[in-house]
Amino acid sequence: MTQLKIAIQNKGRLYEDSMELIKEAGIKFSLGSSRVLLASAKNFPMDALFLRDDDIPQTVADGVADIGIVGENEMLEKKENVVIAKRLGFSKCRLSLAIPKSEEYAGVEWFNGKKIATSYPVILQDFLDKHNIKADIHVITGSVEIAPGIGLADAIFDIVSSGSTLVSNRLKEVEVVTASEAVLIANPNLSEAKKAVLEELIFRMESVQRAEGKKYILLNAPNDKIEEISAILPGMKSPTVTPLAESGWSSLHSVIAENDFWEIIGKLKAAGAQGILVVPIEKMIF
Repeated sequence: MTQLKIAIQNKGRLYEDSMELIKEAGIKFSLGSSRVLLASAKNFPMDALFLRDDDIPQTVADGVADIGIVGENEMLEKKENVVIAKRLGFSKCRLSLAIPKSEEYAGVEWFNGKKIATSYPVILQDFLDKHNIKADIHVITGSVEIAPGIGLADAIFDIVSSGSTLVSNRLKEVEVVTASEAVLIANPNLSEAKKAVLEELIFRMESVQRAEGKKYILLNAPNDKIEEISAILPGMKSPTVTPLAESGWSSLHSVIAENDFWEIIGKLKAAGAQGILVVPIEKMIF
């Protein structure tokens, strides 16, 4: 079978989340005790390349890898010829402009004539051009947020997650330029055979992600309460109803969101549900 080659970040949280998703999708790699650069899956037609995150877009565009998991911010910055095959929903953040807390801010015109430190000059320049702002972009790597404090720049453009790093450096976020998350990117010229393997991979990933934050609930209820209880259960469709051996009773099965768990359980008990059993879901196949 045709092998699909995937590029994955070689370290960090994105590496961990990517490998966990692949593992949950039933794909097993033998990585050994030390970090490797190339590994083959035991039970799926896929090889993995472990690279720096900023090398992944070009690696996929050049066809060295067929697909890759990378932060959308890196994809946007590199502007390589790749397509998003699937948004993965983790490693969410945003790329924002921030200025010293002591500064008054009335709008993007504030940045005219200012020096902005960033590791993402391409995305920043596109934003500035869109708003007709003339600013000096100072490209640095590492701790961008310290630049205003040491007099290196007037403002920064960087990744923001919780915002705590900005606060600790006496900065405030004033413009969100773009949101970012982990994305599965692909070379736009994959063969039909490789597209088929990619489709199977995406199918598995989606089955895993549908189950996140979901619980499978089973309960017993009097038959005259089935309609009322069914209205409480927020399942994908209607709950499954199975008659019990005891006359006048049935078992109902459905899926609920974990965030709604305790509120729904209380309503079910009040409506007459008994023997409520809640179990985790590993996969959801449609």
